[in-house]
Amino acid sequence: MDHRHIKRHLPFFIGCVLLVSTAWSQNATVRGIILNEDDNPIPDVNVAVGSLGTQSNENGFYALQIPANQEVTLVFSHITYKLVTMTLNLGDGEQYELNPVMSLNIEQFGEVVVSAQRRKEVQGVISIPPKTIRLIPGANAGVENILKTLPGGSSNNELSTQYSVRGGNYDENLVYVNEIEVYRPFLVRSGQQEGLSFINTDMIQNVDFSAGGFRARYGDKLSSVLDITYRTPVSFGAGIQASLLGVNMYLEGITPDRKFSALGGARYWDNGIFVNSQDTETNYQPRFVDVQVFLTYHFSKKFNMNFLGTISQNDYDFEPLTRRANFGTLQNPIAVLVEYEGQEEDEYHTYFGALKVNYCPTENLVLKLVGSAYHTTEQEYFDILAEYSIGDVNTAIGDDDFGDIEFPQAIGSQRTHARNDLDAFIVNLEHLGSYQHDSDIIDWGVKYTREDTRDRQVEWEVIDSAGFSIRPPFPEFNNDQPYEPFEAPLEAFQSVRGRNDVVTDRFSGFLQWSRRGFIGENEIWYNLGIRAQHWQVGGRDVLNDEDLETNAQTIISPRGQFAIKPNWEKDMLFRIAAGIYSQPPFYRELRDSLGRVNTDVKAQRSFHVVLGNDYSFKMWGRPFKLISEAYYKGLTDVNPYTLENVRIRYRARNNAVAYAYGMDFRLNGEFVPGTESWFSFGYLKTEENIDDRGYIARPTDQRLKFGVLFQDYMPNLPEMRVYLNLIYNTGLPGGSPSYADPYEFQSRLPDYRRADVGISYVFTDGKKRYPKGHWLHVFQELFVGFEIFNIFDNQNSITNTWLRDASSQRQFAIPNYMTGRVFNVKFGMRF
Repeated sequence: MDHRHIKRHLPFFIGCVLLVSTAWSQNATVRGIILNEDDNPIPDVNVAVGSLGTQSNENGFYALQIPANQEVTLVFSHITYKLVTMTLNLGDGEQYELNPVMSLNIEQFGEVVVSAQRRKEVQGVISIPPKTIRLIPGANAGVENILKTLPGGSSNNELSTQYSVRGGNYDENLVYVNEIEVYRPFLVRSGQQEGLSFINTDMIQNVDFSAGGFRARYGDKLSSVLDITYRTPVSFGAGIQASLLGVNMYLEGITPDRKFSALGGARYWDNGIFVNSQDTETNYQPRFVDVQVFLTYHFSKKFNMNFLGTISQNDYDFEPLTRRANFGTLQNPIAVLVEYEGQEEDEYHTYFGALKVNYCPTENLVLKLVGSAYHTTEQEYFDILAEYSIGDVNTAIGDDDFGDIEFPQAIGSQRTHARNDLDAFIVNLEHLGSYQHDSDIIDWGVKYTREDTRDRQVEWEVIDSAGFSIRPPFPEFNNDQPYEPFEAPLEAFQSVRGRNDVVTDRFSGFLQWSRRGFIGENEIWYNLGIRAQHWQVGGRDVLNDEDLETNAQTIISPRGQFAIKPNWEKDMLFRIAAGIYSQPPFYRELRDSLGRVNTDVKAQRSFHVVLGNDYSFKMWGRPFKLISEAYYKGLTDVNPYTLENVRIRYRARNNAVAYAYGMDFRLNGEFVPGTESWFSFGYLKTEENIDDRGYIARPTDQRLKFGVLFQDYMPNLPEMRVYLNLIYNTGLPGGSPSYADPYEFQSRLPDYRRADVGISYVFTDGKKRYPKGHWLHVFQELFVGFEIFNIFDNQNSITNTWLRDASSQRQFAIPNYMTGRVFNVKFGMRF
């Protein structure tokens, strides 16, 4: 079909699809093992919520789907045992483990209300249903794809899983899986090199996200926390999802004695259809593969152990051939042609393993011991020659060569070279504990981390313009090439050389106290905590054959939160969070733009204040919630950096101060009955003052952000589901040349606009099951569908390439465009 025809009718098509509506119900799952006083399982216990019910099997195990987002009473009954009732209030898609003990001799339990969603609201945490994560379309679908639509989260690169939060950069976000901190590769400079996110969507049970003001239990970063919980299997399950982008598979099960369970996932991903939609013709061979396992063994009701392991192999072979880019104005269109020679070969191989022991000596005390190891070996090799020419475009409609370049001028060439290798090994040993007494909860933890990094960096760039070799634009050279001859030895325009062996030892810990109470009839929650870390860094500059100076620092980070729910007719919750947040430097923050390591870099520090309000209400008879937050960050000892695509290069000096402030809003609810959608809006301003030269915009100064995640379905065909993921961001200050002084060149990129749409036909899912004998009975979920990425074919740019023309004494900013419109088909099944 003609692309112009598609583009002309797509807005009408999307408008029709998004206005349709009917309903499906929202559910949560409660499961566990029912025991007697001797810790033996009880079979044939009736478990019921209203008209819904099930029975425990011979091992005491039960699982029951219950309505979500409302209080329900769960009743456990048996002819021999006393009745037990529990009141629950779970979120959509939440899986809650409940292991009741039934007694012959005592009265029933006192009624307990469990509202996990309320606890998260108090903490300012956003929970994301795992099913929504799997279904929402995106060029890099997964948890990070959803974060970009949430308040505070932002990214202008659909090929990347990296994101910034409220003015922070990509290195300022904490990511945990089952309370274990995870890491990402160091050398990645382009989104299309990244491959797979660490987080396997098929293995997720819960996803919680905090955009700031988080508690002391979380580690030492400046911006955000993404807290992932992988599920512990309670029955056999399997699934597969395949598309033009790759294949995901998972398998889970549990032994008959309910002691050992295993969950495993394997993924293969190929983003070639996106890379091929860009304006550079290439030979592109990506191979992104990973395997993860999560194993759990229950020695007893009080003692269990689990293991999380992953192997990731990301291989990236890239051979650019030609590129054509149009720019200029309608009155004076200009085009550039580029011919390439050479190729790039990158490898990012990571191995991660973590062993976690959980012990509950009493009902109120939980003790944990966690050991983990992360090893990454990374290679970035490229040698590419680009020869480019610029010319005017033929604008005479009707000519055979309409749109072609007339009178091209050969204006120069550029050669880039790199031989970069990195080997990093990180080990952690951590103890966590929690004690609850009435309404008081005390949490604590201590941790030791050792980071051993071996790095070799060799990069250079040579630029030739009309026969002149362009020297670096350093002020001490008084260089006016190519306009005036410069008599000096030839020198690369950019040259980075370094070889470093760096070892960092960290000792950290936290203590926090939480309490729930009342002021009159108003319910309150508060939390006070403190973190501390002592770290020491040293090593060797192998290139210069000298030892690096050993330096150490101790940091203290007090934090506190307070929330109140007034006894009003309207369901309102107010909260405030404040604290000191510190980020001791990781290896990349110690290395400057020339490849040298400065061990004297100190921790960056930030003072956070966050004011928030949650307003829950009903509209059209359905539940909605409006979340509003205002925040301020004052940063000191800032380590300035430049951002190019997804590569961050630090100055490795604490020579700046900065601030960030803004407001975020999110309205979510059932815009279509039975489905959750949301609209988010954010305003942000962040500036920094480097060496007392005055305040300028930081590289992440994303002033306005608007995001939409919308779910819908056909009114007369509810099996046909529609999903929309829409993002609008104003331009970042990333349009300047990489060598430019930011105080003299504050060019911004164009606004980022993108809409991804997915349409699926669902044969069956958890809400619609078929009886035995039907061919669909074996499936828990089965669907087929297609996706249209960047449906309006917007041209978004991530950086500019700067070309020089000696004859006209001009520099041209050539936009490096992201991906265009792409079509994808997919299917998925779960057993």
